[in-house]
Amino acid sequence: MTHRVIDADGHICEPRDLWNKYISQRYREQAIRLERDSDGQDWIWVNGVQRRNLPPAAACVPSGMDDPDNVPTWDDILPGSYDGAARVKVMDEEGIERCLLFPSLYLLNGDIEDPDVAAAACHGYNEWIADMCRDGHGRLDAVGVVPLQSVALAAREVDHIAKLGLKGVCFRPERYKGLALYDESLKPFWSAVAGHGLFAAVHGSFGSLMPSFASGRYENNFFVHMICHPFEQMAACLDIVAGGVLDRHPSLRVAFLESGLGWLEYWLERMDEHFEVMRHHVPWLKHKPSELFRRQCFISIEADEAHRLPRLAELGLDHCIIWGADYPHYDCTYPGAVKDLESHLAPLEPTLADRVRHGNAVRFLGL
Repeated sequence: MTHRVIDADGHICEPRDLWNKYISQRYREQAIRLERDSDGQDWIWVNGVQRRNLPPAAACVPSGMDDPDNVPTWDDILPGSYDGAARVKVMDEEGIERCLLFPSLYLLNGDIEDPDVAAAACHGYNEWIADMCRDGHGRLDAVGVVPLQSVALAAREVDHIAKLGLKGVCFRPERYKGLALYDESLKPFWSAVAGHGLFAAVHGSFGSLMPSFASGRYENNFFVHMICHPFEQMAACLDIVAGGVLDRHPSLRVAFLESGLGWLEYWLERMDEHFEVMRHHVPWLKHKPSELFRRQCFISIEADEAHRLPRLAELGLDHCIIWGADYPHYDCTYPGAVKDLESHLAPLEPTLADRVRHGNAVRFLGL
């Protein structure tokens, strides 16, 4: 039996055309870009400074497809990561009906120091990803990135994202210039997102130099990668839910992505307990945090987390779970992502499994 499947957390790998053609020349040198050194290795440059904390192509070639004897370059990334028609062919091979696309290099947009450069980089990325989606025969959707280094510029870019037909906005869970997601100054931004009917997707990555739980303690990538996704997402969830963002914008949809599922039950229970005994500290909060999450939030899973779904269904969260393939990142399952998903969904109640495959993503994307 063939099921309808939506990949709600896929990725692209930005081609050189993005910064060479889509970003204003005035800001190009300070934006996120790749340059190849004399040894033939590609490196990321941000703020005009070379970053050697991670080789970028290594993150964008699926494990098992890279050559262990050679460090991959940007020439080795798969066409399905930057060409819309090629991506659709990959989706056909895998059995994916529709895909939501997130950045790779441009997940580091929070590292850009100058707000004007950040705005130009986001604007160019959003133009490029909209063009890629147009080559996807109606089966590709995307998020636009926003320059939260400036609330005014971010709100303006939300308008641009909506005009391009992108489905939502994406930003990192760390705080941009120390700004909490519930800060009063962000009201125009949240109003713009909700007013356009877009969703907000909180998506982190390792490799960022933004102040964070990980960077404040560790340098070893094992330790950094262990905590950069879940710890930051838990904090972002606390900011958005307990900080009153959802209460103020009841139509807003928010997703917390690529951080695992295990923390959610504990975190919602802990927030609810604090709401019961310490609500005088959050007088703006009108609903229990778990109620707000059920009403407006989503979280992505990997296939091997499906065994947790019956418990989340007991908690009334079964309509909040979406699946992401993570193609073409090094730790994705490729080929065989949907086959892997189906093997883990097989023991579940059919209605629950189909919500994860397809139904919840339809609601999240606003299709």
